[in-house]
Amino acid sequence: MAQHTTTAKIEIPKENGLHKIVLPAEIRSFSKEELGDFRIVDSKEIEVPYYVIPQEYIDKTPHFFSECKIISTNVLPKNKTTLIFENPKTSIDSIVLCITNSDVTKTYSISGSNDQKEWFGLVNNSKLSDLVNTEETVVFKTISFPLTSYRYIKFDFNDKKTLPINILKIGFFASKTTSNILEEIHPKNIKFQQIPAEKKTRIYISFDHPQIVNQIHFKISSPNLFLRNTQIYVNKKKRINHKAVAFPENLSSFELNSNTKNTFTIPQFFGKECFIEIENQDNPPLTFSEIRFFQKPISVIADLKANQKYTVETGNSKLNSPDYDLENFKNRMGSNLPEAKIYDIKHEISQKTNVQNKSFWQESWFMWLCIGLGGIVIVFFTMSLVKDMKNNSTI
Repeated sequence: MAQHTTTAKIEIPKENGLHKIVLPAEIRSFSKEELGDFRIVDSKEIEVPYYVIPQEYIDKTPHFFSECKIISTNVLPKNKTTLIFENPKTSIDSIVLCITNSDVTKTYSISGSNDQKEWFGLVNNSKLSDLVNTEETVVFKTISFPLTSYRYIKFDFNDKKTLPINILKIGFFASKTTSNILEEIHPKNIKFQQIPAEKKTRIYISFDHPQIVNQIHFKISSPNLFLRNTQIYVNKKKRINHKAVAFPENLSSFELNSNTKNTFTIPQFFGKECFIEIENQDNPPLTFSEIRFFQKPISVIADLKANQKYTVETGNSKLNSPDYDLENFKNRMGSNLPEAKIYDIKHEISQKTNVQNKSFWQESWFMWLCIGLGGIVIVFFTMSLVKDMKNNSTI
């Protein structure tokens, strides 16, 4: 099987010291999802240590955190945890949870209400993960949902398989030390399929190369009013009777709503294909003017020397994540670092061609022999036909 090797250059630093290097989507496409095979080497092919900056960085200074009033927290053992808080804003589309470190993944749903009696769905069966902070005992997680003006917001966490997580507080950050701009990922093809028998629309998305997708934006031109349940599926494989069988796995569920921006943060997806399924019920299918895909930026910090040449190497599936000393000192480093850009990305495909002995019928001489024999047969039959015609003409 072909092995892909990706290389790129880093612009020459103008000064000695730590530099921030933003990884383009093209580099991440040809790397492992966790960047275990990503390497930086100098002109002497010596590895340069680095550490990865998390995709989301939020200023954790308590002074900037504005807490919301938690109305109630109800824990049903081995069932679910329900948390209700009061929305202090006119409208919101995200909230920050302060959670005690926990190495679990939680499934949750979000609903809204104006009277705490009648609740309406906002998010269904989404996943909350990466709840470990190596620097502090708590982690801050930003949860996104459709823009809403409900006075009360309710979280329902599924505790059937894992113990409850400890949510200390909930609120907003008044300011952030960094503001990440999402990078748009362009698909190779988007295909729409209407399934009248199931009253559904299915949208197939494919990319040229595996892509990391964190957010999807839908722009719908008609009808003017709509509310549709929507699911995103990715193809997974499982072994059945020693055979790999493909099956669709539900990645995320949400509602397309004419009253919202229809921008959804989804659990991270890394692959070349996915499909979206929309439940139309008895309504006409939605008309989409655009569907856009976005990726959260990710960067690495490396100690570079001025006027030195550096190269990026990735795409080697046999490599594992490196263990550098630099990781232990990241808390002592400033955030305002010079940036070094990656450019001249190249993908090389090395193919191992096995020379095999060809069968005689695969050789070129055998083909020409067949052609020659075929020609002789045609001449023979032609002469026989001419001879028969002459005999008939003399009778």
